[in-house]
Amino acid sequence: MSEILNDYIVRATAAGGEIRAFAAYTLNTVEDARNKHKLSPVACAALGRTLTGAVIMGTMLKSDDDLITIQINGDGPIGNIMVTANNKGEVKGFVGNPSVMLPPSPVGKLDVGGAVGNGVMTVIKDMGLKDPYAGQVILQTGEIAEDLTYYFATSEQIPSSVGLGVLMNRDDATVAQAGGFIVQLMPFASDETIAKLEENIKGLDSVTSMLSKGLSPEQMLETLLNGFDLEFTETVPVRFHCNCDRQRIEKALISIGKDELKSMINDGKPITMNCHFCNTDYTFTTEELKQLLASMRK
Repeated sequence: MSEILNDYIVRATAAGGEIRAFAAYTLNTVEDARNKHKLSPVACAALGRTLTGAVIMGTMLKSDDDLITIQINGDGPIGNIMVTANNKGEVKGFVGNPSVMLPPSPVGKLDVGGAVGNGVMTVIKDMGLKDPYAGQVILQTGEIAEDLTYYFATSEQIPSSVGLGVLMNRDDATVAQAGGFIVQLMPFASDETIAKLEENIKGLDSVTSMLSKGLSPEQMLETLLNGFDLEFTETVPVRFHCNCDRQRIEKALISIGKDELKSMINDGKPITMNCHFCNTDYTFTTEELKQLLASMRK
């Protein structure tokens, strides 16, 4: 794609409501994450796929206050991956080791599975209830899309097909393409619908191949759901967005307690707090720490 497109998710139904489908273009969001976290190519691919999957799943949430978090805890060199999204297309996330480097996989692609390793994926839905819903599955491949497909099948009992892709530019290691789709069968889907969808999926190009050919999210779904009556129902803009600010960091400092704050003040040096999600640093002088301590005494 020559022009820079805005990131977005398109939502659709097909086969008279027997199928619901989502497709996303997330190049700018993933490039933003790469810049903020100084990600290596394989770390960018791993985080970018997770960001795309999470932001699509976020649009499935009902309320503006609902949040979905995907945690991937593997034994590979990338460490943990954590991503959080809401239903407004806002997503943020980080990886444990942003500079991880690995040789290509046997098929010559970025070895996301090797970077993630073996472990578990946890999906947490915070919908304002007393306890958030959490579903956990064993990682199947560490390639993210297959793991989310397995999560939907086992934790939510929803037959799904998940495709996620991040393509990096070889010359400058920026993001060339990023996006994905989630297609799900409703419980009342007919055998005919299921068989036709499975046949369509078999012949499908990879997400990055489709995007590289210039296909939009709408066209990805038209290809995936060829032969079905497809109805687009909603478009949601997507962006990397962290809601951290200085006030939130101040509250975090207050929460560590008076003794810890006094110890920091006695050191006589400024302290820097880092937001893991967006890699923003917040620096507090000794005088500012004293003011925080004084506010706790009121």
